[in-house]
Amino acid sequence: MNKAELIDVVAKSTKNPKTNVEEILNALMAAEQAALVKGDNVQLIGFGTFAVEQRAARIGRNPATGKELKIPAKKVAKFKVGSKLKDAVAGVKAKKK
Repeated sequence: MNKAELIDVVAKSTKNPKTNVEEILNALMAAEQAALVKGDNVQLIGFGTFAVEQRAARIGRNPATGKELKIPAKKVAKFKVGSKLKDAVAGVKAKKK
């Protein structure tokens, strides 16, 4: 599913115009990006957590030539799936409390 398809699905399920849904989705993505840039985590209970992690510098290898090359350290965005989403994808039914 791409962004346009997601907007269509949300617009139909909420009975809101696509333009409103797109505006909200863009604002959500901008807020998540701003939080990650600041180094904050974005936790959506039941869905998952977006976080920034530091990837250490390492030595890599060019697969075409076999020559070693230095890969610098950098920050990367990570996503850890939440339990409800993990169970839904696995086909596990929700537990009743």
